[in-house]
Amino acid sequence: MLNAAIIGMGRWGQTLVEGVQGRNDAGLRFVAGSTRTPGKAAGWAAERGIRLLPDYQAVLADPAVQAVVLATPHSQHAEQVIAAAGHGKHVFVEKPFTLSKASAEAAVAACRRAGVVLALGHNRRFLPAVIEMRRLLAEGALGTVLHAEGQMSGPAAAAWREGMWRADREESPLGGMGGMGIHMVDMLIHLMGPIAEVTVSSFPRVSAHVDDTTAMLARFASGATGTFATLSLAPRYWRVALFGTKGLLEMQGQERLGFAPIEGEAWTRDFPKTDIEHAELQAFAVAAAGGPAYPLPLEEAVHGVSVFETMIGAAASGSRYAVP
Repeated sequence: MLNAAIIGMGRWGQTLVEGVQGRNDAGLRFVAGSTRTPGKAAGWAAERGIRLLPDYQAVLADPAVQAVVLATPHSQHAEQVIAAAGHGKHVFVEKPFTLSKASAEAAVAACRRAGVVLALGHNRRFLPAVIEMRRLLAEGALGTVLHAEGQMSGPAAAAWREGMWRADREESPLGGMGGMGIHMVDMLIHLMGPIAEVTVSSFPRVSAHVDDTTAMLARFASGATGTFATLSLAPRYWRVALFGTKGLLEMQGQERLGFAPIEGEAWTRDFPKTDIEHAELQAFAVAAAGGPAYPLPLEEAVHGVSVFETMIGAAASGSRYAVP
């Protein structure tokens, strides 16, 4: 059993804990933690057997802690990962991994030098429908994939207020990208391979704090094209569609997958709802115990950050052509 500490006990930090605490099959239990507002989390932590330590350094100095799980502001991730590696702790870090390719590479290098496992929380990779999409792609069911479409949206920004870190443009460049859209970028990389170039439009159409509308046109290294959007003031929505020379494969929500071949009969399949937070932390624990590697290669983790950083630059450049 891997003894872990949770760093950051806001809504998502608590969600990660609830996914595994008290479940023997997880291979991981939270024994300690720290948070910026300990008064708000003290009762919750005590109920779950989590020792509340004064700060991150105290967590890293605790010999009972073998791993840290980071649910902290994006800008802190690289420094926190490197510090954990320096203390020989395995690291699970929430997305976005970091906000620059250089810092992501530095974090990966630190973990490799220390010989510790580094895992990134792109939990949609564990969805059965996604696993089936990968299988069908490997079998050539779509032929040559010409184009991919992705969208992940939700109303999260409606709750963001001045002073909250998610409402800070430094922490949330491109608005919903940090909390939602980065998951879809990872999914496109997972299914389609590296992204070679992007054109991005991102702006606050309604929000007073950060961008609420972000859209991207991409070209993959394979030569396929892609479109993507994330909206942070819209209903919850998840969709991935791959268009190939033999058919269309479309994930409609996280549990439904449809296939429409050019020739033959179309089908739609529903998959069971999966506790993906439990699945990702379980995979992290298995990797830390010397089992199979965590199913998100670190090269892809760094590439995802590189795409995010490039999107930020592309949006800022404003290279657009008006339609006469």
